[in-house]
Amino acid sequence: MEVKANLKYARVGSQKARLVADAIRGKNVNDAIRILAFMPKKTAVFMKKLVESAVANAEQKKVIDVDNLFVKTVLVDEGPDMKRYRPRAQGRAFMIRKKTSHISLVLDERA
Repeated sequence: MEVKANLKYARVGSQKARLVADAIRGKNVNDAIRILAFMPKKTAVFMKKLVESAVANAEQKKVIDVDNLFVKTVLVDEGPDMKRYRPRAQGRAFMIRKKTSHISLVLDERA
């Protein structure tokens, strides 16, 4: 039985988040949490909370053995950009795009 958790509007670029997602895809939940705890990336904090949230969802259902869970899929999609403007020379404006990501995680029980 699958367990899902989603994080929307995370203030990190999707390309950077995919690097962290690739590191935990297919791993056991305990290994994934351990990897994320020592990874020096901003996205690792978001992903660690997301994995822990999915494990808590599994415990709440009480149908799945939490010890046999593994990361089945991690999808990182682009969210909307926050647009900010910075003044430049001669009255011009330069647009700064602050990127966001939508991260969805699926855990499943290893047979």
